[in-house]
Amino acid sequence: MSYRKIDNNILRQIVLILLIGLLGFMIFFNLRYFTPGALGAITLYILFRKTFFRLTEQRNWKKSLASFCLMFATLLVIALPLWLIIEVMIPQISNLLANKQVIIEKYNAVKAFIASKPLLNRINLSDESMMRTLGKVTAYFPGILNSVAEIFVNIFTALFILYFMQVNARAMEKRVRLFIPFSDDNTQTLWEETKMMVRSNALGIPILALCQGLVAVLGYWIFGVDNFVMWGLITGAASMVPAVGTMIVWIPICIVVFATGSVGNGIGLTLYCLIVVGGIDNVLRFTILKKIGDIHPLITVFGVLLGLKLFGIMGLIFGPLFMSYFLLLIQIYRVEFGKKSDNLPHGPETVGITEKK
Repeated sequence: MSYRKIDNNILRQIVLILLIGLLGFMIFFNLRYFTPGALGAITLYILFRKTFFRLTEQRNWKKSLASFCLMFATLLVIALPLWLIIEVMIPQISNLLANKQVIIEKYNAVKAFIASKPLLNRINLSDESMMRTLGKVTAYFPGILNSVAEIFVNIFTALFILYFMQVNARAMEKRVRLFIPFSDDNTQTLWEETKMMVRSNALGIPILALCQGLVAVLGYWIFGVDNFVMWGLITGAASMVPAVGTMIVWIPICIVVFATGSVGNGIGLTLYCLIVVGGIDNVLRFTILKKIGDIHPLITVFGVLLGLKLFGIMGLIFGPLFMSYFLLLIQIYRVEFGKKSDNLPHGPETVGITEKK
């Protein structure tokens, strides 16, 4: 019985691929703390790419100067939300927590209101249940503090990596192109997909959160909600929570308004949040956000869930990108190695994005 020998070239390729995979895993595993920073650098590079080349190649700016200016602009954009948190939210939260009597009164009012409703009286709002819930919530505080520190570390990591990506931009892009084992057409498709998804999430998510937050602030002010600025900003931040979104904030607020006896304001606020706060999400997705990138809702929801678990806050951008990559690479495999040689189809029916030329 004769045996066919395996080609030595194939064996060498397999060994080399295994070594590359092993070293790559070791590098990623030991530097995983800085992964969000690296992903942030990629995001900023894609967002600023055209501007950087315009400054350096058309206006003849020095690469280092252009990079520093763009990094300074990034810090300004990041500094505004941090200033709002420090100057507005933290004092209001401190005042709210200091006024324990008001918290107890509203809690008792909510408990009595829920106990009087047939469909809601099954909810356990006993003191023991609330203490267990508060214990679980406070257990997250050290993690939140660590996350804040991690965010600052990764901001500086992202800017540090971004500088070297920009000053070596053309050479880096040529080198990356050599590492991608696809045809030119499919490589271009992959690049367009990446640009579209990164821009859509990096710009679309903050725009949506800001608009919903401002609309919520207005509604809370009109219907007499205490600390309306703080709750409005929290509502805007909650728009990034998959599936439930802003409802996780405004539904409890509406219940408190009902429970404290303001039935008219409760009805008005509930309708306002349902129609205006919830409706602006759809309005923006079909207007401004559709021009940036038309992402299928399933790609967004499951991508964000995946991304938050893998990469933390940067998963809001790269989670949906990974989901789209999965579907896109299946299409690329069919074109590269399948029997059919037709071009890749584009559109929501394939990867959840309508490609714009």
